[in-house]
This record gives sequence, structure tokens and C-alpha cells, in this order.
Amino acid sequence: QVQLVESGGGLVQPGGSLRLSCVASGFPFRYYFTTWYRQGAGKEREMVANISGASEIINYAGSAQGRFIISRDNAKNTLYLQMNSLKPEDTAVYYCNVVRFGVANWGQGTQVTVSS
Repeated sequence: QVQLVESGGGLVQPGGSLRLSCVASGFPFRYYFTTWYRQGAGKEREMVANISGASEIINYAGSAQGRFIISRDNAKNTLYLQMNSLKPEDTAVYYCNVVRFGVANWGQGTQVTVSS
């Protein structure tokens, strides 16, 4: 059974940084593309960044490019999102996602609030 557990969210001032983590279990993590999504209040869920199993392919949404860094540690079955230069519009619940056998699997999410 796929499990994804996010952590690392919190309240941060504009311009600050946070590092999110997602611990995966129940599947061979190192072989799967894994994606960070976010959903702000009243907004649709949107892709933030994704990364291939061996980290050879990385994609960012335009809003994340140059500020966020996605990475993974396959030995720890963990996905990361380093978020720098945070803006109020980055406020959202952040989720990690993996699609396995055509099924999208989600964690419970971690809240990030950027506010002064």
C-alpha cells in the first residue's frame, strides 16, 4: 500500500525559506517520477515540480523556477522541496504525488503560510 507523508510546512515571512519532506513507503520509490503539487484556498491544485527516479529529469512550474529546488534521497525514500524567496502567493497546502499502476496517490499535505 502506497503511503506518502509530508512534513516541514509552517508559517514563514515573505522572503523566507522552508524545506518540505515527503517520506514514501509501500512501493519501490527509486523507480518512480514523484511530484510536488500545491493547492491554495479556493484554487485548483497545481503542479509545482517533479523529478524522475534517478533525478535525471526535473521540471518546474514557472512560479517555482529559480526559487524552489526539488530533490530526492532514494536511500531514505524521501522527496524534498527546498523553497526560497517565499511569497504570499506561495501560501497553500503542499502535497506529494506518485502515480502507480495508473492510480494517483497523495499524502495528507502540509500547510505553508507566507505572511508577515
